[in-house]
Amino acid sequence: MNAIADLSTADLGALRTRMKNAYDAFRARGLKLDMTRGKPSAAQLDLANPMFSLPGNGDHFTEAGDDARNYGGVQGIAEVRALFAPIMGVPADQVVVGDNSSLALMHDCLAWALLKGVPGSAAPWSKEAAPAFICPVPGYDRHFALCEEYGIRMLPVPMTGHGPDMDAVEALAADPAVKGMWCVPKYSNPSGEVYDDATIRRLAAMRAGAPDFRLFWDNAYAVHHLTARRHDILNVMEACAAAGHADRPFIFASTSKITLAGAGLALFASSAANVRWYLARASKRTIGPDKLNQLRHLRFLRNVDGLHRHMDGHRALLAPKFDAVAEALEHHLAGLGAARWTRPEGGYFITVDAADGTARRVVALAKEAGLALTPAGATWPLGQDPHDRTLRIAPTFPSLEEVRAAAEGIALCIALAAVEKEDAGRSRPG
Repeated sequence: MNAIADLSTADLGALRTRMKNAYDAFRARGLKLDMTRGKPSAAQLDLANPMFSLPGNGDHFTEAGDDARNYGGVQGIAEVRALFAPIMGVPADQVVVGDNSSLALMHDCLAWALLKGVPGSAAPWSKEAAPAFICPVPGYDRHFALCEEYGIRMLPVPMTGHGPDMDAVEALAADPAVKGMWCVPKYSNPSGEVYDDATIRRLAAMRAGAPDFRLFWDNAYAVHHLTARRHDILNVMEACAAAGHADRPFIFASTSKITLAGAGLALFASSAANVRWYLARASKRTIGPDKLNQLRHLRFLRNVDGLHRHMDGHRALLAPKFDAVAEALEHHLAGLGAARWTRPEGGYFITVDAADGTARRVVALAKEAGLALTPAGATWPLGQDPHDRTLRIAPTFPSLEEVRAAAEGIALCIALAAVEKEDAGRSRPG
């Protein structure tokens, strides 16, 4: 197709009519499809069904002989920490295994930093003037919601395809009021990009104005590959230690999208000093996590190789869905100049940048056609996308056939919104 902007007025009108007819035909199908959140599908959850019979009757003792049914073990079972240590990039004694939500661990670290400060703090963060976080955009709405909940200013910086714009990050981090930065370093939410080595080294080595600056390193998609290639990233703990900032990273992950989303394990890792700080706070909040669930995961996954084999099963289910979205976007939008989109090699999302000023219209058109999309603006702090263009597509939860149908509808909505905008611009006086 020719680009919308290059069409004659007559051709533009004809294209608008064709797109409107195609959209109306799609809407008439009466579909009800939800593409809002990156949840595992039932088929993915089924991969972990053997866990329901684990750890098994009588199998409730750790290698050290501790009874997992009882209180205690705030840091988590030693052999479970050893299982996940290679994924977290630290020794097992610097891993904490919690209950099912890594978001809860992020919340706790943020709240405790505000109330108590962190190692290296002169005072609790809440006692300092207008603390702020650097927020790469597009980014994860739940990270932004935590900052919003606690009144932390959010400073957006653009992603570049290799991670955040480091010139912008370094300039912002020089301000002592900037206490931290959100990072999803591998298969970023929602762009899918992978931080390159140079970006991670600069994050590790940069001079921060706050001596207690922290990287909130959410490695949520550490093993969530969509291709045969398993992307690796530079070890942030080692890079920070080498740069003299060993306490800088707070590393988070979970098995929510590995085993059972509502019954997984949450993981925290950091320097020895930060782990001591975390455990001192956590021991006031809990007498211990669900250690039977930790044993269940250990018995099911067994080792890192078993974890990767399990994730190959996820990839077999998810890759065709991501391919279906890419095929629909290419078929309906190629050459129009109406959108750009990512082809992620891992993670849970596809980012589409529609024509500026059209994302909210796309979401509204989709809703009218029975498609629920993530709200426009969700990938920006406070839900305010200054360009009104970024859409986050979540193809994981619906069936493959539903994804194919939804992707067609989304592409039609994007095209129609772009044509409407161009037509309105030409009709405007002057």
